Amino acid sequence: MEVLAAIDTLRTVRRFSDRPVDPDALRTILDAGRRAGSSKNLQRWAFIAVRDRALLGELGAVGPWANHLSGAAVAVALVTPDPRAADAPLSIVFDVGRAAENMVLAAWALGIGSCPATVYEQDVARRLLGYPASHHCEYILSFGYPADPADLVRPNRARGRRRLEEIVHHDRW
Repeated sequence: MEVLAAIDTLRTVRRFSDRPVDPDALRTILDAGRRAGSSKNLQRWAFIAVRDRALLGELGAVGPWANHLSGAAVAVALVTPDPRAADAPLSIVFDVGRAAENMVLAAWALGIGSCPATVYEQDVARRLLGYPASHHCEYILSFGYPADPADLVRPNRARGRRRLEEIVHHDRW
């Protein structure tokens, strides 16, 4: 799948089939995240890939809208140094967003859907995933083959995105 086609056809998938994600496909997804650009090439991220069904079930408790993690074939926690620390540069959040989007697009190109979950319950995430106290997990991505294969070809919703002319300013506001 070409990049522009992947961007144009990408859909959020929250319901997944029972089909496991092939280990090679997971490696491709994780490697796409690793290959994302980062400020000063510091690559201040780590990824925790979760395939254990029981642990996936528990991850739904990290936030009020994180239930899709429980039904995923795999989840990937995006762990960074704490972006709220006094000396943390804002680029940490931008960089992890780039890594996440690379993973989401790579998965989509492989016919695998995804959805981000915001971690509201930091203590729960840390207890379940075991990352160090110096680190933070703001987002966890769910991945899996869609429960409804039509999700892979679902057309854009009318009025789903603002028109380009509404958001683009040239040279000045």
